[in-house]
Formats: sequence, C-alpha cells, structure tokens
Amino acid sequence: MTIDAPHSIDAAEHPAVVDLDHPDALEPGRAGGKAAALARASRAGFPTLPAAVLTTSLSVRYDDGLDLDDPSVTELLRAALDLLGGEDQTLVVRSSSVVEDQAASSKAGQFESVLDVTGLAELRTAVETVLVSRVAAGAPDDPIAVLVQPMIDPEVAGVAFGVDPVSGRSDRRVVAAVAGGPDRLVSGEVDGSRWLLDADGRTVDVEVVDGVALDRSLLRSLVALGDGLAAEFGGPQDVEWAHHEGALVVLQSRPVTTEVRGVPSGPVYGPGPVAETFPEVLSPLEVDLWVPPLRDGVREALRISGAVSEHQIDQRELVITVDGQVALDLEVTGEIEGSWSWGERVGARVRRLRSAWRIGRLRVALPVLAHEVVVRADRDLEQVPPFEDLATRQLVALIGRGQEALRSLHAHEILMGLVADPSSSAFTGASVALRVLTEARRDGLDDDEIVRRAPVVLALVAPRVGSTIELPEASTAADLRPEAPDAAVVQVHREALRLRVRWMQELLGQAAYEIGRRLVARGELDDPGQIRHLTLDDLAATASWQTTIERGARWTIRTREAEAHGPVPSSLPAQFQLSDTGQPVPVIEPGESGGGTGAGGGVARGIVTHDADDPPEGAVLVVAALTPQLGPKLPRLAGIVAETGSVLSHLAILARESGVATVVGHRGALTELPEGTAVSVDGGTGRVTKEAAP
Repeated sequence: MTIDAPHSIDAAEHPAVVDLDHPDALEPGRAGGKAAALARASRAGFPTLPAAVLTTSLSVRYDDGLDLDDPSVTELLRAALDLLGGEDQTLVVRSSSVVEDQAASSKAGQFESVLDVTGLAELRTAVETVLVSRVAAGAPDDPIAVLVQPMIDPEVAGVAFGVDPVSGRSDRRVVAAVAGGPDRLVSGEVDGSRWLLDADGRTVDVEVVDGVALDRSLLRSLVALGDGLAAEFGGPQDVEWAHHEGALVVLQSRPVTTEVRGVPSGPVYGPGPVAETFPEVLSPLEVDLWVPPLRDGVREALRISGAVSEHQIDQRELVITVDGQVALDLEVTGEIEGSWSWGERVGARVRRLRSAWRIGRLRVALPVLAHEVVVRADRDLEQVPPFEDLATRQLVALIGRGQEALRSLHAHEILMGLVADPSSSAFTGASVALRVLTEARRDGLDDDEIVRRAPVVLALVAPRVGSTIELPEASTAADLRPEAPDAAVVQVHREALRLRVRWMQELLGQAAYEIGRRLVARGELDDPGQIRHLTLDDLAATASWQTTIERGARWTIRTREAEAHGPVPSSLPAQFQLSDTGQPVPVIEPGESGGGTGAGGGVARGIVTHDADDPPEGAVLVVAALTPQLGPKLPRLAGIVAETGSVLSHLAILARESGVATVVGHRGALTELPEGTAVSVDGGTGRVTKEAAP
C-alpha cells in the first residue's frame, strides 16, 4: 500500500509514505537502513510489526526550509496514521537514517526514538524530534527516514546477537532480556538478564537480573530467529526482539559490527611470557630470524626438564605469531592448567615428580653449563669480523650460525628460569642496563657511543632489523641506584643468558640490514630497510645471487611496507585460542569479570576522568551509566568504564566499533577509580587494573 506524496513534498515519482510491502521500503536511500532491513525481513517471512515509513524526501525538504506545520506535511502525517489504524493508535516513532544500521557503522542509539505517541500533533512533534536528532548524532546533513509503528507492551523483550559480541566467537550466541520493551536495555539504563548460548541454543552461562528468565523453548527460538536472519542478510545480526501476545516479533535487525573470528580450538596461547622479549610487531624477516630459535629453545628446555611428555612437545607448536605478534603455548609451558584428559593429568603429575628429581640435579649442573654457554657466546661474538670483510654469502651463513647459538641460549635461559626462585632478587639485566645508561648520559655520551662502549644497554631496546638503535629517552639521576642488588647465582646466570640472547638477536638483525645495503647497491631495493619485508628464504636466495627480486616480489615488498605503515594490529588477548579462520579468540571464562564485564574494544591504558562533557584525549572515562549521548565523545577516549549497563547496549556497540576498551557493570567504579588514576582497561576480561602513574 502507498500514499502518493503531494508535489510539494516529493517532486520525484516516488511516494513519501510507504508500508513495508512497497519496493521503496527496501531501498536504504529512501527508507533508511532500519526500515529497509525490516522490509526485507518481512518479505522473507519473519514476524514484524506494521509500519509507515516517511521516506527521506521529507528530511530533504525539511533541510531546505520546509515548515512541518505546512498543510502538505499534515496530509502526509494523516496518511501515515491511516496506514496504522488512525489517530487513536498509540505509536512509536523511530529514526531510519541512511547511515544507520550498516555493516561498517551502526550509529546505534545515536538518533532519537519517541514512545507513546498519539494523534496528529504528537506525531508532528515526534517526527521533528527525530529529524533534529541528526545534529547530536553527528549526521546533520545525511538524509533520514522516519519509521512509525504501533506501540506494543510485550511481556519481555531484548536483543539477540548471532555471534558473541565481545570475543567474536561464531559458535556462540548472546541473548539479553528485560521485562517490557527493550528500550531501557539498549539505552544502557538497566543490565537485563543475559544468556551465553552455543549454536544449538544450549546455555553456556547465564546471569538472571530482576527475576527475568526465558525458558529453553524461547531461547532456542531466538537462536533460530537470529540464524535465519543471518542467512537472509548474509552475516550475523544484532536483533532487537519482543515477545508479544505469545509470539516473537522482530523490532530491528542490523549487521553485527563485531569482527567475526570463527570457532576457536586447540592450545591456549598468550603473549605475556614473551612480551618482554618481543614487545613490538615483528616484520616477516624478523619473525624468521628470531622466532624459530625461540620455539626450538622452548622445545629443548621442556624436553630436558621432563616437565612435559614427548608427545605434547612434538604435537604442539609452542610459539606462534599472529600479525607479527609473538605468543607462547600457555598450557604446555605450565603458565595455565591444561585441558587434558584425566589420564594425561595423572601422567603429568608423575612427570612432575620425576622432573623435580631431575631439576634437583640440574640445580648443580646448570650454572656450570650456563657459564660455558655464555663464554662460548661471547667468544663467538668477539670473533665476528667487520661486515665489510665478509661476502654476502658469508653474512647469510653468519645468520644461520647465529640462529643455532640463539637456540642454545634460549634453551639454557628457560632452564635457568625453571630452577630460579622468583622471589630471591629484584636483579635484572634491564636494571643494570638502566644504571649504565644513566651514568653514560650523565657523562654526556650520545647513544651510538653508549652502545659501542656498553652493549648491556641493548637490554632496554626491543630487537629490530634497522640501521640505528634508539635508546629510551627517560633516564635521569633519579634512576641511578647506589648499587645493584644482591642476587642468587642462578639469577645472575639467567640474566647473563638473556643479555646474550639480545646481543645475538642484534647481530642477526645488523647482518640482515647489511645485506639490505648491498641489495640497494645492486639496484634490487630502494632502501635497505625494505629488507625487513622479505622472508629469510627470499633473503638467502637473492643474497646468494641465485635470483633477483622479481617484479612480483617487489610488489610484495611494497605491499608489506604499506601494511607496516598502516593501522597497528590489535593487541593480542592475554589468553586466546586460534579459530578456524586463524584469528585469535579471547578465552573468557563464564562469569569472569574482575569487577565488571568486558564489552570489547581491546585493551587500553590511560588516565581516569569523570568529565563526560569534555574528556581529555586518550583518557579513560568512568561514568555511572552508558548513555547514547556519550557516542560523539568515543573517538577521543582510550577506554570507558561504567558502573551499570549491558555489553549489548547501543553505546557498548559503538565503543566496540570505535576500538574503545569498554567495561560495564563495574560496581563502585566512580569511587574506586578517582580522577587522575592511571589504569589499564581490558575489554575482553572486564578487568580494570590500577597502574603506576606515568
């Protein structure tokens, strides 16, 4: 059914008011994203409410100066009322913008909705409220349609996600519900009851709030509804729903803007144990230079210690990289409890007993072995001739021998870590390096001279293939301790090994960069730094003159170089599994919160502010509740912590889209986290951790 628009409203041959059956209702450019999605869902057989859509032609004319008291507008509004049962019908008036409910950006909750509208005058006021709301939503010049529907009073309503919106797991569904309509839930006013479900609708975790509970049948129906809409729209949906008069009704369906990461499986990894060694994203060549020796060193240390079975060692990768970021198998290395069978756990206990006995003997032997490895590494490093005296093939061979030395250094350092008492001393190589750096800076030495005289300062710098070494800026007399702390022999040997690891990494990186210089001289590269974007096999082949860098390889280098200067990859979760698509999926235990619930957006650090009106750039905003009015402030925030609210609220959705680390339901946050507190916010686990002020 359609109502023809008066000429003064729409000069084109399209009606200004349509119902969901009209072809124009399927066009986001005319009906807006929200109404177009409902029209498509209705045509596909999903249950929706009747609707009258005031198309974008009205907002275009309104922007040109049309007064809503104009008789032509009155005629238009009466037509909408007639479609929905006349002036006695109570209505809800919602936005349906052309920039709303899209895959790239939902603009969730940023436009106004008006409830309990009755009669022509109230409808006119509500329509103007929706049109004007574009300003606050940051879309004042974008056309907007107005969606008018009957107001219902459902028994229960809420939202259903076709994927876990926090972790991105595609084998999980999330449902939230409140009594009555969903508006208080999606606005963040209340938390609502929440179910984490598997793909078959079975409950994985549940939190019931205010006694609102859904039976299994309704939960399965919601999962089926979400899966059906996902099939229709070609991807998981964020569905607003209501249970009204014994039946489900779709109020809204928009694409989930969370990155869908797939189904996780296999070992649990984490960057924590290797973050100090590799704190930055590695290039392809850096991965090839330094990660395989670490992986082999971990494998050999585990094998010698007897702490893990040969089968576990051989079947698992132990060390992986994701987007150039290094992570360790946390289960097999004992960082967390493994998810093995009962028999394997018993076997693990037996191996631990044997390992304790073997390590007891190693406590005597290891320091001697470590000293020999350190002496050998120092001798090898001293015997490396100047690079200009080596042929390119010799540089490649030097890299190979250096990798062998790295394997041994890593293995012995890990073994020393097994027998070291972590509470025995605060002594580290980095603390010694900081002392040396402070003294050298006080003596007026520049960075090149400091590195040449005291290479121990390399402990303060992450390894990188490059021409220069940039030492930390902050180093003052305040950092200078009277003397290094006493340390156990084991700890001293371990730090000596760690320092040699860093020196050997630097040797490999500098040798690779020297090859880059020679490839520039040959005309193979434009800049020696481009060597970072080759693989080690590419490097060996081109450096040995077996081949040149062909056009395709040059394109690969340029592509990798552009990627390296693009957006920084999201930090790896503290604990994650790889999915079937190769994506890291955070491991979030049911009910885990750390004071709140993670709503996504990654991990961020910043200084707490309570100023919601004008928060400083890069701050962590702490508020009582998530409200849609915070939407325009999100681009300037590092994180946001709310005392109440749902991970499925509109503001939480926007925060995830913006990459703002978000935690909701953190009780007492305003008191616990005063202005000026330095914090770390983990949008995955919900943990908010106080840190030392920068």
